[in-house]
Amino acid sequence: MKTKINIKIAINNLLFKIMNLMKYIINRRKFLGLFGCGCCSLILPSCATVPITERKQLSIIPEATINNQAAVAYERFKDKAKLITKGRQLNEIKDIGKKIEFSVNSFFTKRGEKDPTENFGWDYVLVDNDKIVNAWCMPGGKIAVYTGLLKITKNTDALSIVMGHEIAHAVARHSIERASQAMTINFGTQVADIFLGGAINRTRNTVGQNTGLDIFQLGIMNPFGRKQETEADYLGLIFSSLSGYDIRESVKLWERMSSKNKGKEPPVFLSTHPSSQKRIENLKNWINEVIVKYPPIST
Repeated sequence: MKTKINIKIAINNLLFKIMNLMKYIINRRKFLGLFGCGCCSLILPSCATVPITERKQLSIIPEATINNQAAVAYERFKDKAKLITKGRQLNEIKDIGKKIEFSVNSFFTKRGEKDPTENFGWDYVLVDNDKIVNAWCMPGGKIAVYTGLLKITKNTDALSIVMGHEIAHAVARHSIERASQAMTINFGTQVADIFLGGAINRTRNTVGQNTGLDIFQLGIMNPFGRKQETEADYLGLIFSSLSGYDIRESVKLWERMSSKNKGKEPPVFLSTHPSSQKRIENLKNWINEVIVKYPPIST
């Protein structure tokens, strides 16, 4: 216990020094810009806007580069994974995906805006693994759903919520943002370490990689991760509603998820995801607004 407390104190002290150093180097407005949208001109003048939410995000890596790398990784994954290649469950996943594809494209087209998925090469796989409760969408629209998740979703509406959420990550270019943040933070911490006389590296060595208490992840990267997850929850709800699914099922889904994970969730400050309770609270606040503002798009 004493070791954990000492580690936490060391991390907090170092983060405090880094923040003070950055405040000293740049003025307040640029400081807020750097740690807000991450588009400070002192780093790189490349800022994008998330569709619908209009949140500013750092984007210094070309989308085509990320999508191409994801496509290669996806094919490697398919070669190694145990996939279910036919049947009702796979057809359901593909049907939901096609409806969301159409809805997203139609929504942005009708608004006279660029469709953020226009260069996606959509593909869907069902992974035969009941122990993993998960789904993901790689940049470029490469989607995998695990059979373990289907035991929690239980119905089409709930599955659409999960798939909408994962597709939202790709639509909002969260992978590009995370990679851009990592590049920027890596550069920034190297500069800060020089000014701090190597204190960052010494603290990392003291904490150790096996503890999982990486100061950069705890202090800087995780807050962005939670913002992105919350944003994907909101956008995913919109995409499911546009596709004609009952988004009220989202609350029941996360209640089931919370029940399964009871006692297993890490403290919020250690996690890249909001707590299940916070997600449920957000969803309840959003549902009526989304139903009214984003009704189903007719095919």
